[in-house]
Amino acid sequence: MKNLVPSQGGTHTSAVPLPEQIDRFLRHLSATRGASEHTLKAYGGDLAELSEFLEAQNIEEPQEVNPRVLRRYLVELEDRQLAASSVQRKLSSVRSFFRFLQREGVIDQHPATGLRRRRTPRLLPGCLELSEVESLLMAPDLATPEGRRDRAILEFLYSAGTRAAETVGLDRSKIDLERGICRVRGKGNKERLAGVGRYAVRALREYLQDPLRPKPKASAGDAVFLNLRGGRLTTRSLGRFVDKYTARAGITRHATPHTLRHSFATHLLDRGADLRAVQELLGHANLVTTQIYTHVSVERLREVYERAHPRADG
Repeated sequence: MKNLVPSQGGTHTSAVPLPEQIDRFLRHLSATRGASEHTLKAYGGDLAELSEFLEAQNIEEPQEVNPRVLRRYLVELEDRQLAASSVQRKLSSVRSFFRFLQREGVIDQHPATGLRRRRTPRLLPGCLELSEVESLLMAPDLATPEGRRDRAILEFLYSAGTRAAETVGLDRSKIDLERGICRVRGKGNKERLAGVGRYAVRALREYLQDPLRPKPKASAGDAVFLNLRGGRLTTRSLGRFVDKYTARAGITRHATPHTLRHSFATHLLDRGADLRAVQELLGHANLVTTQIYTHVSVERLREVYERAHPRADG
C-alpha cells in the first residue's frame, strides 16, 4: 500500500498522480478544517483502498476515474460483506475527495455524483435509565483517591455530555466551577460551552482539592483528570473506568463513555429541553444529528403510555 500520510509541499497541477492528490487532500483537511488525527487516519485508510483498486484497474490519474469505475468499486466493497455503515463511510470519503479535486480544478466532472448504496438503517443510541446512571455514579469508593477521581469523571461525563476525547483533553483553566460551565474542544477543533451541574461541581472540587491527587507531569500540562502517575488520562482508560463501574453497579447492559453522553441528551429531552439547546450542548454541527434522540424519547414516552394508561392496550 502506498504511503498516504500527509507531507509538506506538493503541487496543484492536474498531472499529479492519484496518491499525491490524496496526500494533498489530507493536508487540506488538516490545515483548513482542523481535522483530528483520527479523522485523517480514517480518510487516509479509505482513500488508500480506493487507490489500490484503481491501480489494479490501471488507472493512475484522477481524470481517468468515471462513474462506471466507481460503481465497480462499490460492487467490490459490497462483495466484501462489510458493514453497511463502513461502506457508507468509505463512499463519503470518496465523494469528499472528488469534490476537493473538482474545486481545485483538477477534474471537470464529479465521478461520484449519484453513487449510492442501499439505505443504512439508523440505529438508536444506547441509553441508561436514570436509576442506572445513579447507581453508576455511586459505584466509586470515595475512601480512595482513585475513587474520588473516578466519581468526578463519571459525574462530569453525565453532567456535561462530553465525548471521551473532550473529557480527557479538558484543562483546569477551561472550567469555571463558580458559574458551573466549562469550555471543551470538540470535533473540528471547535470550542463550545458545556454545563456542569452542582453534583459534578462538588465532585470536581473535592477531586481537584484532594491532597492525594498526583502532581501533574510536565507532559500533562493543565489537565483536569490525571492517572495515578500524574499523566493525562487517555480515552482508553476512560472506557475501562466505565466498564469497571458498570459491573460494580450491577448494570448488565454494555455501557461506554458515549453511553453517558447519549443518556445526558435523552434525559434532557425527556424533561422538556429544547432540541436546539441540546444540539448546542452536544456540539452537533447539524440539527439532524441531534434529532435521533427525539426518536429515543418518543419510544420511551410510548412505553410509559402503554404501561400506565388504562385503555392503551387493546
